[in-house]
Amino acid sequence: MSNPINKKLHEQKQKEFKNATINATQAAVEKLKSVMSADDKANHFLRMSVDGGGCSGMTYKMDFEKQKNEFDKTFESNGLTIICDLKSWLYLKDIEIDYSDDLLNGGFKIKNPNAERTCGCGTSFSARNKICQKNKR
Repeated sequence: MSNPINKKLHEQKQKEFKNATINATQAAVEKLKSVMSADDKANHFLRMSVDGGGCSGMTYKMDFEKQKNEFDKTFESNGLTIICDLKSWLYLKDIEIDYSDDLLNGGFKIKNPNAERTCGCGTSFSARNKICQKNKR
């Protein structure tokens, strides 16, 4: 790492990684808050996570939780607090959660820059090799 160009690039990548977030559009936040209110969970957080499975290898999960865990990452987006465990965050960093009430293709949509491919319904994805390699270390 003695090469100044490599060192600068490494520092830039570390900064990008540290500053990565999870964002929700205003439309997504309005729908989530509406569902939270209807479920009597207005004071809860949105937990984003991933599970193995689905047609592309990993599945997105959205849950409402009242408490944060010790190592959760916390993000604020358009007045909504989003929490995420560290392992899931490796796959979810810099995603955008959106919502559409379109009759044919409506619902929550996740734009994930870390996904190599997604399934047709948009609920599962496969991660880029770099993420998988980092997670195996």
